[in-house]
Amino acid sequence: MTDLFEKSIRTLELPKVLERLSQQAVTEEGKENALSLRPSTDTHEVERRLAETTAAVLMLNSLGTPGFSGIRPVAAALQRADRGGSLNTRELLDIAAVLRAARTAREYGVGDGNKPTCIDHLFRSLQANRFLEDKITNSIVGEDEIADAASAELADIRRHMRATAGRVREILSKLISSSQAKYLQEAIITMRAERYVVPVKSEHKNEIPGLVHDVSGSGSTFFIEPMGVVQANNQLRELQAKEKKEIERILAELSAEAASFQADILQDYMLLVLLDGIFARAKLASAMKAAAPRVSRDQILLKSARHPLLDPKKAVANDLYLGGSFDTLVITGPNTGGKTVTLKTIGLLTLMAQCGLHIPASDDSRVRIFSRVLADIGDEQSIAQSLSTFSSHMTNIVGILKEADGESLILFDELGAGTDPVEGAALAAAVIEDARQVGALVAATTHYAELKVYAMTTEGVENASCEFNVETLAPTYRLLIGIPGKSNAFAISERLGLPKYVIQKAAERVDAEHIRFEDVLTRLDEQRQALEKEKWEAAKLRREMEEAAGTAREYRVKIEAERAKAAERAKAEARAILEQARAAADEVFKELNRMRAQQAAEADPQTVNDQRAGLRRRLNEAEAALGAKEERPVPPPTRPAVKGDTVELLKLGTQATVLLVGRDGALQLQAGIMKVAARQEEVRVVEGGAKKQAKKPPQRSEHQLRIRGAAPELDLRGMMSDEAIGAVDLFLDNAMLGKLNSVVVIHGKGTGALRKAVRDHLKRSKYVKSFRPGVYGEGEDGVTVVELK
Repeated sequence: MTDLFEKSIRTLELPKVLERLSQQAVTEEGKENALSLRPSTDTHEVERRLAETTAAVLMLNSLGTPGFSGIRPVAAALQRADRGGSLNTRELLDIAAVLRAARTAREYGVGDGNKPTCIDHLFRSLQANRFLEDKITNSIVGEDEIADAASAELADIRRHMRATAGRVREILSKLISSSQAKYLQEAIITMRAERYVVPVKSEHKNEIPGLVHDVSGSGSTFFIEPMGVVQANNQLRELQAKEKKEIERILAELSAEAASFQADILQDYMLLVLLDGIFARAKLASAMKAAAPRVSRDQILLKSARHPLLDPKKAVANDLYLGGSFDTLVITGPNTGGKTVTLKTIGLLTLMAQCGLHIPASDDSRVRIFSRVLADIGDEQSIAQSLSTFSSHMTNIVGILKEADGESLILFDELGAGTDPVEGAALAAAVIEDARQVGALVAATTHYAELKVYAMTTEGVENASCEFNVETLAPTYRLLIGIPGKSNAFAISERLGLPKYVIQKAAERVDAEHIRFEDVLTRLDEQRQALEKEKWEAAKLRREMEEAAGTAREYRVKIEAERAKAAERAKAEARAILEQARAAADEVFKELNRMRAQQAAEADPQTVNDQRAGLRRRLNEAEAALGAKEERPVPPPTRPAVKGDTVELLKLGTQATVLLVGRDGALQLQAGIMKVAARQEEVRVVEGGAKKQAKKPPQRSEHQLRIRGAAPELDLRGMMSDEAIGAVDLFLDNAMLGKLNSVVVIHGKGTGALRKAVRDHLKRSKYVKSFRPGVYGEGEDGVTVVELK
């Protein structure tokens, strides 16, 4: 990489992006690698880096962030251990941290259900050594402490140390609580030179025989080890020496074991640092809402591109393309209009992609791989080197033209500025032509009208402009490729308050050719705005039509699905009803045959009637299943029935005579040989029925009456208690006529009021032998099963 390329990297502010990248890394070496990252010029290497970043983004979104914390360099420590050196606790804990991170990262990357990615081999290459990891962490509690469990010998030594220290403290405690306590400066036990002592007043130092280990600064206190604890203190010192020696042996043993796995541990460390860098790129991509571009051989195509260092809420996204139909882009527009930002965006996003970073642009963007990106941007005048603005620019341009080739991207800012406009424009055109001849892609900004004409008349060179709103005197920062920038100096000056006569005088000094050129640009801009408005409206209409069509498709699919489900349900129900009807018919025929045979053998009328009632009941159930009966239209209401009236039972379709009208309006009726109970709303008064003989009910009514009497269930849910009692009486009458042994009354659970009223009434009924609540499968306490007499 040349110095000029490196200088261009700084000019385009790639180091600022890499600083953000380093903040996403976890390991120290990962942060250093991020800061030193440089663009690759190899296409395969760039594609591999981008694919790694994409894979890490997918894993972040589905699995979260892998843990790389606590990883420190271990190469130097392992080399020393390999040469026979003993590592300290900090170094061994660092090795354990690497092993732990390798184990958790491997579990993260090769877990069940993970989608395959291009970085799976990195996770699989990690060597998890749980045995060594646990041995180190179980032996070393912290940097300054070895666990008792590190070895049986160490545990035994420390047990004796605790016992000996306890004996020493016990002897000294007796001393400070005895009559000799008056000789002590304080009644405490302390340590000097790692031996237990007591503080004795200087004037009584001879009263307590022992060894003097220290004297206070004022000389008033002597720290004396009494003779009674000298031997115990000596034993404690011996045990401490043994402890130190055992700890050294343990550390040496752990160091040797770590050295035996040196290659695997170093490989794990390097892989973890590499993965840390890849996931740092992924986290930066998520933070910038960036996407992976595709690699192109001949062009740059950046869609909805933003400068990564600008506030994403304020930055204006632009479509930037260079290459293909044109190799040079000449950008014009007002100052602070975004020309330089556009140049930097093209260069910086190219460099980021070559570093393997995702770019803040749409995912269908393309980048080309360049051997060098060379930029001359900004004012680099130097007083020390006697360089003016023009001279500094020209110095850079000379170096750029020397290094330029067919694999270069060249960015010129304000090309030809800082000198005579005529000569500057001519130089600018000549520099662009020279760069184009070697095959480089060129993007340049300028204010010169001559370069606009050059771009319009030269094949392979395209105009572009940064849009400016004259009404608000503010740039929109939108880049318009294919349209040269229009000078807005007069309009801006007028809105800022410059007198019109001054502007008119200035306009008179402009030649007619320039005026015509500006008028052409004005008309082009007006046409562009009109076309863009029409395009936006057409796109809006197309989106609305697509949304409406999508909604219609979804509705149609939903309707078809519902129709298919309904048809399938109807077919299933029809099949079930037919099967039930066939089964009922078969049973009826069998029963008829059996009855004929039995009637021939014995002529018992009661038995025959009972069998016929049961047969009618089964026919009724089959008819109900088939849904063959028609719903009778509800007749208009009549006056309330009184005693002696002839009424028609609406549900049964037969007539009866009113025998009694209760206080609550309930009716006691005589229907043929039956006495039934009914409510006023269940009957219809047949006018004149009391004066003439009731007609014999039609055969169909008798049939229905008998069939109705065979119903095995009564559903009272939703009725009031008084209403339900009348229905129960009528139900039991019919059940007795139908020769049923047991029936079911459905009253629901609810508050229990209806259940209590029904069961109290059943206790008083002459038809009821016994009753019980339903069991599981029958309806439990929501039904009552009644056994009839």
